[in-house]
Amino acid sequence: MPRSRSVLLIISLISFALVAIAVYLQHAHDMLPCPLCVIQRYLFLAIGIAALLGALRGKIRSGAGVALLAALGGLGVVGKHLYVLANPGFSCGIDPMETMLNKIPTATLLPWLFQADGLCENATDGILGLSIPQWSAVWFVLLALALVWVLVAGRRAR
Repeated sequence: MPRSRSVLLIISLISFALVAIAVYLQHAHDMLPCPLCVIQRYLFLAIGIAALLGALRGKIRSGAGVALLAALGGLGVVGKHLYVLANPGFSCGIDPMETMLNKIPTATLLPWLFQADGLCENATDGILGLSIPQWSAVWFVLLALALVWVLVAGRRAR
């Protein structure tokens, strides 16, 4: 059985890798992130940071709990994104959310990572048969399940 600390480190690595893949797709394949994509990036980073800090500081349950909250938030955001894709005509295009996101200090300091320039309904390019938001949903579910496992395994160890 894997140890909870190792699982948190793997979750952190996966979360950071997913953001790196998103940045690669943005810059190498001109897939501009929409506001919902950028929020998902923030949530993947939150999962990664919480899991990493929990593992490194020995606060396994706290780190897993915060990361799980971020994963559940990610499921909510990606659910809205999938709704936008399933309902043509519904958009999250240039709206107050995009303007607000692009004025957050992280977006002004790191625009290559956090600037929302795309339209949510354009996120239909697929990789292995799934769109990017569908892949996000898959990863948020897998990470949430792994985090629940960490929390349950920690409870049993007591």
